[in-house]
Amino acid sequence: PAIPRPCTFPMKLWLLVNSPCVHSVHWDARGEGLFIDQGLFEQELLGVGPGAAGEEELFKTKNFGSIVRQLNLYGFHKLTVSPAGSAAGPRLTSAPAGGDISYPDGPLHHFWNPHFRYNRPDLLVKIKRLTKANKEKLDAGLEVTSRLPDDFQH
Repeated sequence: PAIPRPCTFPMKLWLLVNSPCVHSVHWDARGEGLFIDQGLFEQELLGVGPGAAGEEELFKTKNFGSIVRQLNLYGFHKLTVSPAGSAAGPRLTSAPAGGDISYPDGPLHHFWNPHFRYNRPDLLVKIKRLTKANKEKLDAGLEVTSRLPDDFQH
């Protein structure tokens, strides 16, 4: 079955992190943040490098920096990732084909947003793009609203 075309960046991210087919984005242990394996993400979702799928582009960019910019615009904060192997470090949810549990593709990024939670798609509506107008509203103490796409309305 085809995935409905999500219209907002947070919605795309939500579908990716919950997709069993996507290996470059996954929840942290508490389900309150997400890990993005940059090298794998670039190959898997931005169509960069060897093994890039020729599918329809999910994002209108091939630049990982643009994805990070979007995360920042939507109020995601980057957390520091402790080195792999430490007790508090990120754990891979599945080992790659060779069984090697390392991060050969590139840096691992940890992002957090108070409204991006495992099993809480209802909170996505609270994630706002920080446009100049929205920022002015927030600074003035006003509420910024957005609506969920029709597929997510109950």
